Amino acid sequence: MSSFSPGVRDAPVVPAGLIHRSLLVFVRVEASEMAALGWAWLYFFCVLSSYYVLRPIRDEIGVANGVENLPFLFVGTLTGMILFNPPFAALVSRLPRRRFIGVAYRFFLVNLIVFFVVTRWAPASAQFWIGAVFFVWVSVFNMFVVSIFWATLVDLFTREQGKRLFGFIAAGATIGAIFGSSLTAGLVGVLGAANLLLVSALLLELSVRAFGRLADAATVGEAAGRVMQTERPMGGSAWAGVTQVLGSRYLLGICAYMLLFTTLTTFLYFQQAWIVDATITDRVARTEFFAQLNLIINVIALFVQMLLTGRIVRWAGIPATLAILPAMTIVGFILVGVMPTIAVIVAFQVLRRAGEFALARPAREILFTTVSQEEKYKAKSLIDTFVYRLGDQVGAWSYTLMAALGMGIAGIAWAAVPISIVWLVNGWYIGRQQERMVKAGQK
Repeated sequence: MSSFSPGVRDAPVVPAGLIHRSLLVFVRVEASEMAALGWAWLYFFCVLSSYYVLRPIRDEIGVANGVENLPFLFVGTLTGMILFNPPFAALVSRLPRRRFIGVAYRFFLVNLIVFFVVTRWAPASAQFWIGAVFFVWVSVFNMFVVSIFWATLVDLFTREQGKRLFGFIAAGATIGAIFGSSLTAGLVGVLGAANLLLVSALLLELSVRAFGRLADAATVGEAAGRVMQTERPMGGSAWAGVTQVLGSRYLLGICAYMLLFTTLTTFLYFQQAWIVDATITDRVARTEFFAQLNLIINVIALFVQMLLTGRIVRWAGIPATLAILPAMTIVGFILVGVMPTIAVIVAFQVLRRAGEFALARPAREILFTTVSQEEKYKAKSLIDTFVYRLGDQVGAWSYTLMAALGMGIAGIAWAAVPISIVWLVNGWYIGRQQERMVKAGQK
């Protein structure tokens, strides 16, 4: 039975109308879920549009400030995660969900306005450090706004709904990423990077408004009691996320999946950065390149999300779906080891990131539908932010060490293959573990 069941006044005029019938081509959505699905879709669209306006600017700054300095920027990002997690967890403990999500998003919105002012009027001599701080800030911003979104979703939707709907909702994020990337690619040469920060801020405010409507859509009918319970402060310690993770083999398994994923992602990111730095020297051209690359990735991801994600998750199951991206990564690094060219690396990056958005991320989020509500916001936030960026550190400094030892792109690619195999086994294991937890809960 659907988790969302609107009352008479809230029911759509034509519940089995044209829009619903059209959507059934792409997603198995019930008429009673339409409002929640639509607002969740728009919420994620705005969040990812906001981020993808910023991402090409951040990536260009990372190259312009020196590829050799990237490991230090990753250290700054991890430090930012460490500093931001305790106050965020305290906010979760003390405020109802609707309040703390609005406060967190608008905190980042104000930061964007500050960066706009500083970037526009700071002296040229300060731009290097402003760029470094902005790189770190965007990396922190991305982790938290996306983590908050998914925590909300796994709180409002059941596991069964997640298997049906999360792929389609993720398509909203992909279209948002395409939209944001297109804005930056098309306007950075006209407006300049600084003015695009205000565009990102506007999209972030729209995401807050969409979240409010999603919360309203989910507080009627049979789900009202469960949802209204979440509108009270959760309480608990600001450090609860740490103790929850350390006390759960299941959450530790998800940590391992995240750590291995980000370590390998960083290897590929560094390989791409070195090649782009060597082949594209103009800053605007580099920003346009990164925006266009993001555009291609998200177009492919969108196709898979709209037509295949829900079907793959239902037919293959969570364990197999979690193993698909590691399997692709094994093949990709083998190809880079054999042919370490820019064409192979860019193709690998495109397919791997599209696979992450379309398959691995929705499947990974479904893992959290079987944990407690406090774990969904605290432990999940810790995994999505700190553990994610810890993997960046492991990848950045491991890559730097291997490069210093003279291994080169091909050698590092071959070193990544056994790590990818461990990741595949881990993904299958935690998927099977969740299946056992679900069966145990049904007895």
